[in-house]
Amino acid sequence: MNFNLKDMILIFIRGFLMGSADTIPGVSGGTIALITGIYERLIHAISSIKFGFIKPLIKLDFAGFKEKLFEEIDFELFIPLVLGIGIAVLTLSKVIRYLLQNYTAYTFSFFLGLILASAYILYTKLDEINIKLIILTIIGIILSYIFVGLNPIAANHSLIVLFFSGMIAICAMILPGISGSFLLLLLGQYAYMLDSLNSLNFTEIIVFIAGAFIGILGFSKILNYLLENYESATMAFLIGIMIGTLRLPFNQITSNLTGSWLICLILAIIGVVLIVVLEKKLS
Repeated sequence: MNFNLKDMILIFIRGFLMGSADTIPGVSGGTIALITGIYERLIHAISSIKFGFIKPLIKLDFAGFKEKLFEEIDFELFIPLVLGIGIAVLTLSKVIRYLLQNYTAYTFSFFLGLILASAYILYTKLDEINIKLIILTIIGIILSYIFVGLNPIAANHSLIVLFFSGMIAICAMILPGISGSFLLLLLGQYAYMLDSLNSLNFTEIIVFIAGAFIGILGFSKILNYLLENYESATMAFLIGIMIGTLRLPFNQITSNLTGSWLICLILAIIGVVLIVVLEKKLS
């Protein structure tokens, strides 16, 4: 397989941005993947993994194993993307936690700008806007608005709970508009997993990743089918979900603001500009 260095660097940047988004409650890595033009390739690549390479490996047919492995797995995509996501999560988790604890309103103002601009850009990319798509968008808004208003549940941090939390969160992380971090927040696992990352508790991290791996393989097939057969309807619904999740940053801003509304507005505008620039440079 021939690897294009420039393409891999651009994919790494996308991965870093996705990982950065996935550490933030209310912001989705899937949104970043979508506006930077890599989303459908990512979903298709994940759903194409069928583990057909295991059979020749068991038979010690290494030539067949290699052929099947490179046939099923898009290494040119996955290597830089996963590397970028991993580095972002490991390096930014402490920064994000600090900002959320000490500058809550300002941090969420920036996030609000990111989400708002992402929703607008994605809506402009729909092939057409008709009553059906508008209704699906409204349904998405209502459902996510209600969902975001739910209170976090009190849950333990056993390995089995972390495994299923990984399964659930990863499904949201690849959905534009649905934050995997926010789902972890609702499941009572967000702060715990951030602490596990910061202190490198490998047992918890490995179990969580294992759950995420199982979850993403199954859910990606459903998403791939919907995008191939009902792309506009699926996207309209996902955009609605994205708009509905604005309830989270807005509530955080209004309930935690101790400084200036003007600074909040400026940070939101910076978020909007950043998304517009990313969309133009990486799409």
